[in-house]
Amino acid sequence: MTVLAASQSILNQPGTVAFLIIFGMGVILFFVFRSMSKHLRKIDMAARAEAEAAARSQRGMAQGGTEFGADSPSQAGSADWSA
Repeated sequence: MTVLAASQSILNQPGTVAFLIIFGMGVILFFVFRSMSKHLRKIDMAARAEAEAAARSQRGMAQGGTEFGADSPSQAGSADWSA
């Protein structure tokens, strides 16, 4: 006698292994993208700090060689605090 319907385990059903592989890849990609965004934020903050330092240096050179612009007489009294 031939048995046509046999009991299958959960891993032998069609699509189960493929689903587990895709789900595992999704979990891995979640952690990879989270790590990548953390590294990109570090790079962005470093680039902004470098650009601000370069701009500060350029302003200092343009205002007579002082490092910060507040030392020049034209900018020292520019803030009007009396309202």
